[in-house]
Amino acid sequence: MTAMAPSASPLSVGSLTQLTLSLIAIVALIFALSWVLKRFKLTAPRGSLDSEVLDQLALGPRERIVLLRIGDAQVLVGVGAGGIVPLTPLSKPVALKAAVPSPAFAERLRDMMKRPGGPP
Repeated sequence: MTAMAPSASPLSVGSLTQLTLSLIAIVALIFALSWVLKRFKLTAPRGSLDSEVLDQLALGPRERIVLLRIGDAQVLVGVGAGGIVPLTPLSKPVALKAAVPSPAFAERLRDMMKRPGGPP
């Protein structure tokens, strides 16, 4: 008769450790790849470079009107819980007001610190 060597159990401590370390390495690799893609902006662009949100107006908690620029045309759309509804393409482009630049935080803090009595 031949003596049979005892076979290693598939649930031994060594195999469970190897399995756990392999899973940790795979998860770490996934996180590292996602970080590299975000860091170097290697992901595909989501939108066309020829479109832009120009302005929006909130009508309610979930509803708003959005003015879009698509190429040389402007389009007014409604956005709500039911989705996006095209309202009208504009024959004459809307001239937008230039936003008033607000002072930088550091400048505002410096001005507040100069006031007598300190910040309010």
